[in-house]
Amino acid sequence: MTGEGDRMSEGETAAAKDRELRALQAALAAEHAAVYGYGVVGGRIGKERRGEVRAAYDAHRARRDVLVRQVRDAGATPVAAAAGYALPFAVPDAAAAVRLAAELEDRVAGIYADLVRDSTGERRRAAAEALREAAVRSVRWSGKSVAFPGLAERSGAGTTPGAAAPAR
Repeated sequence: MTGEGDRMSEGETAAAKDRELRALQAALAAEHAAVYGYGVVGGRIGKERRGEVRAAYDAHRARRDVLVRQVRDAGATPVAAAAGYALPFAVPDAAAAVRLAAELEDRVAGIYADLVRDSTGERRRAAAEALREAAVRSVRWSGKSVAFPGLAERSGAGTTPGAAAPAR
């Protein structure tokens, strides 16, 4: 038997939907930034890793497109991509491109960790899968892993959402 205290109030339901929508929009912004970042990575990476760059670029574009539809289905206007993004460091060569790719994936994983926290059902499952994919790509780029992908990098002060900040 369910009591009154077991049900979510309309206000709690609305607040949960608002948190989920904000997390969806943040994931979309992160995917926009990752797509941009992989464009930079692709321009600097060595030939031997171009296939990995293309696969990651395509994966982020596909996730971005799904998120656009989900935000629209939620009745909101999807956050637009910025015209340009400020990268977290200069990318003059292939070594820096590899570091950038790992950074992009770490940041995307953190955003998806937030979406896992703020969503339920199929959306939570899909967010967990996106987090896992980003964590695997990060390990491939950096050669390092963390116990809980998407969470370690979120503990630092000053962490910004998305993979790069929009250029101003």
